Amino acid sequence: MERPAPAAGASSGPRRPRRLESAAAKAVLAALVVAGIWSISELQINVASIVDSAGNAVDFVGRMLPLDFPPVAELAGMIGETLAIVLLATVLSVALSIPVAVVAAESTGRTRAGRSAARGFIVLMRAIPDLILAIVFFRVFGLGALPGVLAMGLHSIGMVGKLLADAIEDLDPGPRAAVQAAGGGRVQQVVVGVLPQLLPQIIATGLHRFDINLRTSVLLGYVGVGGIGLAIAESMRTLDYQRGMALALTVLVLCILTELVSGAFRRRLLGTPRGLERRGREQRGRTVVRWADRVSGGWVTGGGRAGAAEAGAGGVSAPPRLSQPWDADRVRRYLWGAVIVALVFLAWHDAGISVVGFLSGAADLPSTALMFFPPDLSAVGSTLWPELLTTLQIALAATLLGAVLAVPIGMLAARNVAPSPIVHGTFRVLIVLVRGVPELILAIVFVVVTGLGAVAGTLALAIGAVGLLSKLVADSLEETDTAVQDALRANGAGRMQVFAAATLRQATPAFVAHVLYLLDTNVRAATLLGVVGAGGIGYYLLNASRIVDFATVTTIVLMILGVVLAIEGLAVWLRRALR
Repeated sequence: MERPAPAAGASSGPRRPRRLESAAAKAVLAALVVAGIWSISELQINVASIVDSAGNAVDFVGRMLPLDFPPVAELAGMIGETLAIVLLATVLSVALSIPVAVVAAESTGRTRAGRSAARGFIVLMRAIPDLILAIVFFRVFGLGALPGVLAMGLHSIGMVGKLLADAIEDLDPGPRAAVQAAGGGRVQQVVVGVLPQLLPQIIATGLHRFDINLRTSVLLGYVGVGGIGLAIAESMRTLDYQRGMALALTVLVLCILTELVSGAFRRRLLGTPRGLERRGREQRGRTVVRWADRVSGGWVTGGGRAGAAEAGAGGVSAPPRLSQPWDADRVRRYLWGAVIVALVFLAWHDAGISVVGFLSGAADLPSTALMFFPPDLSAVGSTLWPELLTTLQIALAATLLGAVLAVPIGMLAARNVAPSPIVHGTFRVLIVLVRGVPELILAIVFVVVTGLGAVAGTLALAIGAVGLLSKLVADSLEETDTAVQDALRANGAGRMQVFAAATLRQATPAFVAHVLYLLDTNVRAATLLGVVGAGGIGYYLLNASRIVDFATVTTIVLMILGVVLAIEGLAVWLRRALR
């Protein structure tokens, strides 16, 4: 019997490439796991070597106790300077990211070329580590807070700009369309129809970036940025572990307090994620109705109903100028804006940044940039390439070890997976504590305990991954669809059956994305930890900058940039193929 021909559109042709792409993506993931295992073996990370370092750990504890805290006034000055630098860098990144995101977003970008250029700039800023930017800016502007502010501010565009551009594309187009229908230009459409909706995302992203920049400021202290990081670097160079670890404990407490305060502030101002989403939909709905009413009723400044009446009587009304209503939301936004401006002025004064110094340094920027070109390729094959390979091994090994530790911790920290509220709360507190420790502090401790080299950097990044990945895993599990889980329970499924068949299955794509993000982050972090002797190419980067060998600095930057962009491109493809 002859088979009927397949109906039009029912061909399996489009599905086969999709299946092949998915199979290829899974093969690449398996290869990454194998590469992680190989890296652990090559770096000689094993239980025996860690146990052998136990004596060094005991000796280190004896050398750091009792902790030697500086006088209260001196410590307060360090904390104030650090917070000032971090605040200025975060505000700078948000201020620069908003226009970049508007140009990069599909819904607000004017041309494809402009959108591509803005997206490329975002990727470039994310790919260049802030330590490298700080080294360049120190050459231009000298020592002080300004290079740190510029380095962290520009590098943060890579994260803040991407998140804001994605958020703009997800906004309700109604308010912007209403402004356009009323004759508003592109600037008015963005200011009135886009930014008010984007404000919650701006606040949440800014607070999150502030938390990240606080940890980064400690690392930048090793290249001359002021504050606590510089004091820790000076203490460790002189082997004053009592003072250095006292300052490290101060950073730990400061990071934990910052995370708790920013988290509470986000919840107080924005609500829970689901509540925020629901409230956002309601607010956008009210905004659309209000704008539709204003457009149809002629509620425009300089016109309004009176203007419409004059036009109907033969008068010529003025061109309409759109304006937002002075409601409670707008007043609240202006008040918070005034508070932020006041804090920025205080931070500017505390950081001691000079406008004259900035302008004079900026004038010398072209001549300084010429010192970095052409790159010196003489040491690529003999020294730099093996060290870059070591950096990749550190990142792969730390990602694999971190995932093995973080996934079970994240599961027990998820409210809908943990067996009891006590377990959920305990593991959430553990995640906060681990997240509060900057990887640099962990690297310093492991360098003293295990010695110089890649083992210290790998262990530091693996523990740091627990704080980041565990939180992402827990949040992904809590955001799964509970209706599917309830349906399985109603049919008699047990707790583990519900977890395996519904919860874990829904969260697996998010797990893969989070691990790829962790790998991308660890490549940059492995480079940065090299400045304290934790292995990899970062050590050579710092040495080249200290001896003013900027041609080698350029070579290392280009090598790191190429690897980071390749990994980011691979991650984008894997997320798309496994979707």
